[in-house]
Amino acid sequence: MIDKLEISHLRILDALFKLGKLSAAAEHLGVSQQAVSLQLKKLRDLMRDPLFVRTGHGMAATPYARLIEPHVQQVLADISAIPLPDSVTPDRVERTLAICATDYTQQVIVGPLIRDLRIAAPGVKLIVSGIAVHHLTQKMQQGEIDLAFTSDGYVPPGLVSEPLFIEQYRCVAADQAMLAGGVMPLDRLVGYDFIVTSPGIGSFKGSADAWFERQGLRRKVVLSAPSFFMAQQYLRQSSMVGFMPARLLPCAGLFDIPLEKYPPGYEVVAAYHPSANKDPFMRWLLGRVRLLLKA
Repeated sequence: MIDKLEISHLRILDALFKLGKLSAAAEHLGVSQQAVSLQLKKLRDLMRDPLFVRTGHGMAATPYARLIEPHVQQVLADISAIPLPDSVTPDRVERTLAICATDYTQQVIVGPLIRDLRIAAPGVKLIVSGIAVHHLTQKMQQGEIDLAFTSDGYVPPGLVSEPLFIEQYRCVAADQAMLAGGVMPLDRLVGYDFIVTSPGIGSFKGSADAWFERQGLRRKVVLSAPSFFMAQQYLRQSSMVGFMPARLLPCAGLFDIPLEKYPPGYEVVAAYHPSANKDPFMRWLLGRVRLLLKA
């Protein structure tokens, strides 16, 4: 019959152990004295023992009640120790976290996050790798990757995509003379050779090409770079122009060329397996990322 015990039963026993009176236990639990009496009657039937007997000074525990008292207290302590979904003690967490991210999100998100975790959660080790679009859902399901930072369009089906912020593009070049004319018209801009950033498979098509076509213009792309980091290096050593995420600027050796209008931005997201919603540390971590991005 002991398997029919409920948490409310254990709380009544605990109150009687500590206070020794029905009236005091009822007040402590915020219920009526009659409710405590009824629950005690059920407990006596379940446990097949009087549990508490009346004395001139209240209620005294029976030998059996004294025997189970530490067990009752331990069960209640274990229940109280169960973490809530949004509660975690990061400085006590010891685990390895595998993050995959683009070179851009490694610089903008992962770098600041690493600095923060060394202070807030020093027991957490990190494995950081380049973005792995292929088989990303499977790798997350198998626990090989915990979290990805990328743009919204690169999140495969089966994963949760949590928006972080909208990034905007800026036009940059190494030639400071391009600033002389002030705001540059788009029909003049397309006269320059362009670099595009195309991670994974190289391509001369970038996200801004369709936007240029809607303006009735066509740009000339002459170089496809594998990352924004390498695109910056190539821009510094050439007369080419390129679009760069605003959060990577200012950048030494490159100048922000003001335009009359810019290509639309893109959404940066955190991607993870749905099972991570039940992980208190992951929920804390994503909250921490948002705080860092607002700083």
